[in-house]
Amino acid sequence: MRHDELIAKVRERAGLPDRSSAERATRAVLSTLAERIPEGLADHLAAQLPAQLAESIRERVSSPAGSDERRGSGERFDLTAFAGRVAWRAGVPEDAALRESVAVFEVLDAAVAPEEMEKLARVLPTDIRTLLPVARADITEV
Repeated sequence: MRHDELIAKVRERAGLPDRSSAERATRAVLSTLAERIPEGLADHLAAQLPAQLAESIRERVSSPAGSDERRGSGERFDLTAFAGRVAWRAGVPEDAALRESVAVFEVLDAAVAPEEMEKLARVLPTDIRTLLPVARADITEV
């Protein structure tokens, strides 16, 4: 899926007012996701995304706590922390961050190989998996 198409789908599904809001939401979700999943999986997801968005998974950025986080570190945190980090990065309230995360995950599900989404579902804790499309959210952890 091309960058513009992916962002347009996120904007539509999240009901965002403009392209820049959808871009910001998408990058915030991908950056936060990259902190939560193992490095190899982060690399595989990034390889299937447009270059402009893949960098959100691969780059290092500051966390809300002020530290410089390494992508793909598999850091353990729950849905509350996930929402807080997305909200901080996107500059939106946590309820909006959760809504936008659902939209990004729906579009991501259509943009990457099903096997990668299944791997993603398996490494996420149950509470964060609730943000994934239903078919993925029901996958049990291994």
